[in-house]
Amino acid sequence: MPERSYGQFCPVAMATEILCTRWTILLLRELLAGSTRFNELRRGLPRMSPALLSQRLKELEDAAIVERAPIAGEPGVNEYRLTESGRELEPLVFGFGRWGQRWVSSQLSLQQLDAQLLMWDMRRNLSFDPMPDSKQVIQFLYPDAPQKERSWWLIVDPDAPVDLCSIDPGFDVDLYVTAKLRAMTAIWMGIESVASAKADEDLILTGDDRLARTMQSWLGCSPFAAEERCVA
Repeated sequence: MPERSYGQFCPVAMATEILCTRWTILLLRELLAGSTRFNELRRGLPRMSPALLSQRLKELEDAAIVERAPIAGEPGVNEYRLTESGRELEPLVFGFGRWGQRWVSSQLSLQQLDAQLLMWDMRRNLSFDPMPDSKQVIQFLYPDAPQKERSWWLIVDPDAPVDLCSIDPGFDVDLYVTAKLRAMTAIWMGIESVASAKADEDLILTGDDRLARTMQSWLGCSPFAAEERCVA
């Protein structure tokens, strides 16, 4: 019997043995959000070691929750996709998020700051309507973040997926967003607005006036931001 087994036939216990190991629910969150490559999953789970990520993917494969397949034209590179069983976990995984947004104190959440995760999450939820006619580059600057996490570039190209860079891509910047990391995280979580952060001087926008004026719209918010909070 595996060491982590509860020794119970109850379906709740059996499911827990597979799903409630460390990082597994967050890995499922990334897969459900559309990440399929190992490096994409690592960017959404920056504090998870590559060895543990490989182990968890193998466990999910063995449980028939994930399937691995080679990518055509890229020898030695695989992608990971949820099976029917895995996709059925979506309401459970996002139920965790909704519960956390409603019942975990925002002050507690905002003690867990992570610029890399924040930027990766924002990248996949940007909503430009209409899309710009030409490439737009938005640089985010977090002066209070650790040195290697202070500068990020979002590249919005009408002909390609939104790209995120942590090294200067060399393009002219259309909008500079200088913010306290806590303030930008609060905006993303729907706890604070762009307007209120600007009024408190926790957010400074410099550059393209249209991008600056419409930031709340194109930035969007976390998928859980609309949940009514039950605690402060």
